Amino acid sequence: MKETDMSTNIENNLNARKENNTNQGVALEIPQEMNRVTIQERTQVTIREANQVENQVTNQVANQMTNTVDNHLANHVRPAKRQDIPAILELLVQVDMVHHNGRPDLFKGPTTKYDAAQLETILEDETTPVFVCVDETGRVLGHAFCIHKQILGDRVLTDVKTLYIDDICVDEAARGKGVGKALYRHVLEYARSMDCYNVTLNVWSCNPGAVKFYESLGLMPQKIGMEQVL
Repeated sequence: MKETDMSTNIENNLNARKENNTNQGVALEIPQEMNRVTIQERTQVTIREANQVENQVTNQVANQMTNTVDNHLANHVRPAKRQDIPAILELLVQVDMVHHNGRPDLFKGPTTKYDAAQLETILEDETTPVFVCVDETGRVLGHAFCIHKQILGDRVLTDVKTLYIDDICVDEAARGKGVGKALYRHVLEYARSMDCYNVTLNVWSCNPGAVKFYESLGLMPQKIGMEQVL
């Protein structure tokens, strides 16, 4: 073969290889471009899904806040009246059954700690204020029995005024709607208006739900009663 022919063949081979390399480069760029498009599309889908979830959460929170505000606006706390006695008696049965279920050895059930006549006397006494939380229809959702206490001239104790919460209850059908908190806040405001030093109450250890509730309101243990059953 002539030298010229060999050079021509070599040049042709080199050009063919360049063409192949170019084609291969183009072939490689196509899937890369496709990958970039796919990633962008997936990113856009993820962003849309994230926005949808965020909107759902926002709407849920807004609805919960609206319901809470509506409940607070609809419910209000006021001094108990004679016509509230039947509803209060029903709540007292619920209180008793909580204690009876926790300590049947100590509490009878079902019963109430006060009867209707005793409740009338309590409602008429300024030293034993009773408050009820009612809804927009006037239905009693919960109550708080209070007792003014003050020991004067004691050799050990100071003369502080205490408002003792004798009983607080929220109807089983109205729990989780802020009724208990509304009652307690009202009691605190009342105690402050009466220049009380503190607010106290007793809670049974067999009622852990009540213990947690009172702690969430800011109450702390003052003293602990202990026993040994024989």
